[in-house]
Amino acid sequence: MFNSSKTIILICLIPIFTFGQNLLPPIYNYKPLEYKGASKNWGLAVNKQGELFVANNKGLLYFNGEQWSLNKLPNNTIIRSVASVEDRIYTGSYEEFGFWKKNEKGILTYASLTHLIKNHPFTSEEFWEIIHHKNKILFRSFSSIYMYSDDEIEVIDPPEIISDIVTYKDRLIVAAGPDGLYELVGEQISPLKNQELLLGKTVTDMVVVGESLLVGTKLNGCFLFNGSTLQSWNTPLNEELKMHQLNKIQNLTTGKIAFGTIKNGVYLFDQSQGTSQILNRESGLQNNTVLSLLQYDNQLWLGLDNGIARVRLNNPITYYTDYYGTLGMVYDMAFYDNRLYVGSNTGVFYFENNKLEFVNGSQGHVWDLQIIDGDLLCGHNTGTFKIMNSSLDKISPFSGGYEIKKVPTQNTTYIQGTYNGLVKYSKNENNVWTVKRIDGIDFPVKQLCFETPNTLWVAHPYKGFYRIQINSSFDEITSMKQYDGDKAPSKYNVKIYNIKNQIVFSNDNTWYKYDPILDRIVYFEEFQKYNNRELLFYDNTHFWFVDSEEKKEITNTNLRTDSLLIADLQLRERLVSDSQNMIKINDSVSYITLNDGFAKIDRSAFQKQLDSFTLPMPTLNAIKDEKNSYTFNNASIKIPFKHSQHIIIEVASPKLIQPRYYYELNGPKSYQDYASNGFVDFQNLPYGSYEFQVSTVGIDNTRSKQNSIKFDIAPPWYLSKISIALYVLAAISAVFIIRWYNARKLERKREELESQMKKEQKEKLATLEKEKLAKEIKLKQNELASTTLNIAKKNEMILELKNMLVLHKDKFANSQRYRSFIKKLNNSVKDTEDWKRFEVNFKELHEDFFERLLKEYPTLTPKDLKLCAYLKMNLSTKEIAPLMAITIRGVEIHRYRLRKKLQIDSSKNLSNFLITF
Repeated sequence: MFNSSKTIILICLIPIFTFGQNLLPPIYNYKPLEYKGASKNWGLAVNKQGELFVANNKGLLYFNGEQWSLNKLPNNTIIRSVASVEDRIYTGSYEEFGFWKKNEKGILTYASLTHLIKNHPFTSEEFWEIIHHKNKILFRSFSSIYMYSDDEIEVIDPPEIISDIVTYKDRLIVAAGPDGLYELVGEQISPLKNQELLLGKTVTDMVVVGESLLVGTKLNGCFLFNGSTLQSWNTPLNEELKMHQLNKIQNLTTGKIAFGTIKNGVYLFDQSQGTSQILNRESGLQNNTVLSLLQYDNQLWLGLDNGIARVRLNNPITYYTDYYGTLGMVYDMAFYDNRLYVGSNTGVFYFENNKLEFVNGSQGHVWDLQIIDGDLLCGHNTGTFKIMNSSLDKISPFSGGYEIKKVPTQNTTYIQGTYNGLVKYSKNENNVWTVKRIDGIDFPVKQLCFETPNTLWVAHPYKGFYRIQINSSFDEITSMKQYDGDKAPSKYNVKIYNIKNQIVFSNDNTWYKYDPILDRIVYFEEFQKYNNRELLFYDNTHFWFVDSEEKKEITNTNLRTDSLLIADLQLRERLVSDSQNMIKINDSVSYITLNDGFAKIDRSAFQKQLDSFTLPMPTLNAIKDEKNSYTFNNASIKIPFKHSQHIIIEVASPKLIQPRYYYELNGPKSYQDYASNGFVDFQNLPYGSYEFQVSTVGIDNTRSKQNSIKFDIAPPWYLSKISIALYVLAAISAVFIIRWYNARKLERKREELESQMKKEQKEKLATLEKEKLAKEIKLKQNELASTTLNIAKKNEMILELKNMLVLHKDKFANSQRYRSFIKKLNNSVKDTEDWKRFEVNFKELHEDFFERLLKEYPTLTPKDLKLCAYLKMNLSTKEIAPLMAITIRGVEIHRYRLRKKLQIDSSKNLSNFLITF
């Protein structure tokens, strides 16, 4: 009772939530922190490559599709306007206008044009608009129009404040002051006729729409000018524009017109249907104040008061997004009585006439919405309800109303899975539902499907799947078998389907089927190529699969020839994991549940877009090493080896949102891979010549034409041409040095051998000479000894003869004659010639003996020297006596005296002393 009262109170308190939002194309917001500029963005321009240029409070923003950069003016002033003409980007700011152009390194450089202004005051001018007309560039300030052509500037001064200028049918139409429109012809500006409707009104923007000129005012809506007359633009939207302060207009190629307002974002007006879509804060735009608009390649760029936005026009996928959290996560949808009903974790809503409204009493988790026998049934956390006229009627008290299926061959009997088993539904002739619990099963059943009218399969959320037999009255289980040991590897989150009368299972990213003959679970061959995909929806012709991995791509296929891959960034980010659901409206349109809303997918529009779309070839913006940046305008790119350890190649595809690339690098080291962040990073590439090839990858993995660039990594300094030349020179020098060294070595060896030979010869000669000398000495010694011996013998004989004469003196009669004999004998003993011969031979053996002896002992007499010579020859006293013609005693006395003169101690041998002297 308490719970019922609480429910009634909640029902009374829940209001009807109404939203003025419809299904919208994807919106991509860029915040100032992301593009690194100021919040306000006054103008937008795109060059022929699709690169975006934004007039920002801090300077000129540049976006190549992947990366943002900010380029400041020399005076750092606010840029108010921007236009792209050929290869120049013209900008206007405070007291300054000129153009930007990429230099050889791909960097935007600025050239001022204000120095061309002659004889005209140029103070406090701010340039709010730039247009290209014929061969002239027109810069508009509030007070003047500056026309630039052929390096000359002409200045036009209208009589009123200028608010806009446009080219219409080759005419220059100027909005100035409160009096309406003017025409500028040459240097003359003239008011147009029939401008009464614009009197007192401020024109903010003008665009050509068909054959007319759509003139927008600040607070008075829009008017149409056909070249001669002016009339009001009578549409319901005009009142909205008056209310929200129109600021900018952009005619779109999609048959729509974009109106940017100050207070309520952008209105996309469909000219053929007269309806509008609103892009504002409530629908995902980050700011409601639109300062600039630009369409490029089916995309609408918005310059906002706080940020930049990008809208994909004519997108085959449109979204309803719950930005305030009221709707919550959507689990199922159904079309009933021309209404789209949405079941979420917060309750049931219906979507009608572009408004979302809440079904009173439905608060809580909704699992299932199905049209059963003409009734819309809601499987709810608290039971199952019948939805009638935006209200609820509870028909089942069993909590957790999961999937409900009709029993084959039965017209009004259905079985539903719940938190606590199975429930039988029956409808009588009065359209009253009766509900009864089926006995024999008490676990949660999230999915079920019939094999036969009395055989069904059920999936337990955590324990796998069961084959159940049910009785003929469908109110009791007769048998139940669990299949948990066959091929199916997991019991968790099993999905069961009846596909062409086959029981098919999705389990752990693999598809299986039940083989009734073998009573086993086997692989489902027809679906093996769709492993890692969940089945969203299927009918008699087509199947919708969603990738269960990160890509979240949707494949629509008939399993034969017809296959369409559907991928979108927002769709990928917002799909509900394991709980996606889809409803098919017709052969082309389907709705799919999201975690914060739902999406509408137009298959035909998607296919048409793919058929007409050509993947753009990516642009190559720069190649950077660790120090330098190179552009692909360079004839050749050569990267120093010392800076090549980290090389980044920047690529972009400005026409696409978050594109993907496939690249190949061919060279000494090769790579191939996918990239999605606008740059490819190579590390530690060896030196050599490389070719980098890159293509854009489509959602179906098709590739665009390749763009390529060649670059070289210079060898390290030790392998450079100069180094190699030095190495060659060094090698040649080394060869010559080695040859010279070997020759020198050989020469030295030869000289050494010659020297050795000479030395050996010299030694041999010396030896021979020595031997010869020794022989000569020996000979001299022998000769000296012989001479000495001869002298000694001669003297000895003479002395003996003398002694005999003396002994027989008396025998001589004549004394005179005796004395004559004695004298002759004495003279023979003292013969100087004998001594001279001895002295010559002695000096040859001991050439400086006498000189040294006299130098040391100057008191020696010739007789002393003679004794010294005999002693040096190691002659005995007995041998010396005859040589000196004295007695032995006389020799001994003489030796004694000589010892004294030589100061030789008696302990020393005199002969030894003289021998060694």
